[in-house]
Amino acid sequence: MSRGSAFPHLFSPVQLGPMELRNRVMMPPHNSAIGNLWGADEGEADRTIAYLESRAKAGVAWIGGVTGRIQNQFIPGFEPSGISAETKGYFRLPYFVDRVQKVTDTLHAAGAVVTCQMTMIGGFPHAPSARPSSPVSNQLPHVVTAREISWFVQEYGFSAGQALRAGLDGIELHVNHDDLLEWFLSPLTNHRQDAYGGSLENRARFVVETLTAIRDAVGTSMAVGIRLNIKEEVPGGYDAAGGIEIAQYLESTGLIDFIHGVVGTPWGNPSYIQPHFFDAGQWAELAGDLKQAVSLPVVHTGLVNSPEIAERILASGHADVVGMARAHIADGELLVKAAEGRTEEIRPCVGGNECINRRYVDGLPFGCAVNPHTSHELEGPWARSDSPRRLLVIGGGPAGLELAGLAAESGHSVDLWEAQDQLGGQLRIAAAAPRHERFGQYLQWQQNRLADLGVKIRLNHDATADNVLAEDADVVAVATGASARRPPIPGAQDPHVLEIRDVLTGRAAVGERVIIVAQDDHMPPLALADHLSSRGHQVRIIYATNGAAQLLGRYIVGGILGRLSTQKVQFRFMEEVTAITAGTVTTRNVYSGVEEQLDGFDSVVLACGGVAESSLFETLRERRGNVHLLGDAFAPRRLVFATRQAYALAKILQGPPVADGLAIEKDNR
Repeated sequence: MSRGSAFPHLFSPVQLGPMELRNRVMMPPHNSAIGNLWGADEGEADRTIAYLESRAKAGVAWIGGVTGRIQNQFIPGFEPSGISAETKGYFRLPYFVDRVQKVTDTLHAAGAVVTCQMTMIGGFPHAPSARPSSPVSNQLPHVVTAREISWFVQEYGFSAGQALRAGLDGIELHVNHDDLLEWFLSPLTNHRQDAYGGSLENRARFVVETLTAIRDAVGTSMAVGIRLNIKEEVPGGYDAAGGIEIAQYLESTGLIDFIHGVVGTPWGNPSYIQPHFFDAGQWAELAGDLKQAVSLPVVHTGLVNSPEIAERILASGHADVVGMARAHIADGELLVKAAEGRTEEIRPCVGGNECINRRYVDGLPFGCAVNPHTSHELEGPWARSDSPRRLLVIGGGPAGLELAGLAAESGHSVDLWEAQDQLGGQLRIAAAAPRHERFGQYLQWQQNRLADLGVKIRLNHDATADNVLAEDADVVAVATGASARRPPIPGAQDPHVLEIRDVLTGRAAVGERVIIVAQDDHMPPLALADHLSSRGHQVRIIYATNGAAQLLGRYIVGGILGRLSTQKVQFRFMEEVTAITAGTVTTRNVYSGVEEQLDGFDSVVLACGGVAESSLFETLRERRGNVHLLGDAFAPRRLVFATRQAYALAKILQGPPVADGLAIEKDNR
């Protein structure tokens, strides 16, 4: 079988204006979450470039890795706020050309073409009219004047000239996802009475003037295209037919070489970074409708998470090129493995959006939940240990599985003990929730990985201090996870009060009407509500916080909240559960102290997180050295925390033995 023969469309070349692609895969801009290309610290820029280079070397044809904020303008002292609220345009940086030339030289050498995406996301504070773009943001903008529009047009032209000087192959104009240009196109946000409002020709005037300025600067030497919402998700915006009309009008100007059709918003259902609640390639047919209506090449990005999905979209004629971002975060060798017929080895993306949430919600360094190597490309290939040892891992949950795999890849001999009859721990439980199948796929990938590496696994094997000591391993890593937490609420310990793990695994049966006590700031209470409501149960969920899942972030929360709304789940916020009986649940408002008694339910289920199980570690560290603790056994957190901790410990184990059980991670990027 020839290289890539299973994916003939995916691995065929294509031309977009003057830009020739060796295959049909592009990586949309997403590396701002990995590292700041524009900071004065060139080390962070080098880390970003190394990430992009690794994906280009692995076969990505088109890297859209240069996100270019346009210079902003506002009165002295005004302070823009929010994500993407930039003041200084990247194209105005004194080192823009040199920095981007480094990107283009590196990626061209790897065989990829490189484009920049010009953005003015959210306006900050500008808009065509004094209208908010969504129901979740109520800050009214400054209405730009015709003079200010002209200033922006000139700024786009200047920026295009800089892009040309930097050696970029193309420019993608960001006309979507709450960009100022989208707001001009949209009947929801554009209510102007001048030459920039009203008819489609008028609403598109700003975009056309901008494209004209770009073409004046670059001529035909660069590919120029637009990234366009195929439809808007908010009532009052344009629908799919309106999106096609916009695309046809912009094509008719002769100013563009391609159209990049996408869906979603920065906050809603779906978000433009679609999580795992949606089907892979779910919106490809909309892109296909767009492609049928225009003659230009169409690019489509929208949860294209595998080579099989990409091939299906291309073979069906829904797009000429597919955008794949998170799939390449999860596995930088995706295209190599696809071309060599090794698709079963591709590390699957679970779609949990930790890659963006950590940076923009938690304020933490970048991290991929399933691939802790991502963003460490500058360090080179994963190293073999200079002093291979025998490692015993206690616990086959996410942390233990990842550590076992990394340690085996370092050359250590690894044994893994698991008390249950299956591997996975809470990862296996999570995979039982609706639309969490990708977590199960990742678990299966981990099990295949450990089998291929020769990790010796013992199931149904309880670890005690004595049998661990008798094993006499060189190193012991305790990843015993966390036990179910039952909060100190009167009645919460009673047998009739159930717990999320037992419900998701089917060990406990629930009645028709269910109250969920939510003391968890992430996905589990909502996944439980989905599990029950999708099976016909009437569900009420009680939060002490003033909203659901405070740590989920706007790029994922809309998907699950939308599902639960259609399944008629009822929410109660700002209420702490203070007592549970067989017939009533008592709540107290956390701010006013007002109490209320709830009835009319058949079951109460606790979704209250876990309590670290570290007792084995504490006993072992008193009796031997080289014992380590990781994962929920230290402090219950999420999948991405477990895999990053495994990576940090595995890096330590590549070096000489560490006697103390609580090693400090020096580089916590």
